[in-house]
Amino acid sequence: MDIEKYNKVFIETFNLVPNKLNIDLKYNKIPEWDSIGHMMLMSALEEEFKITLETNDIIDFSSYEKGKKIIGKFVK
Repeated sequence: MDIEKYNKVFIETFNLVPNKLNIDLKYNKIPEWDSIGHMMLMSALEEEFKITLETNDIIDFSSYEKGKKIIGKFVK
């Protein structure tokens, strides 16, 4: 998986400062990553990586680190 593309989606979706991207980032730990932000992130990741996430993956995508594993299932 292209980590730079992955980071870019987080940075753009949540308006984060690039050098402040926190790998400990978790759902609902910042105001931007609420339920609406979550769906925006999922949509942006699907578009960026040209994949379709399964419902269980969307529900399970609870952190930056967990997301790398989920996206990694679809993209090598």
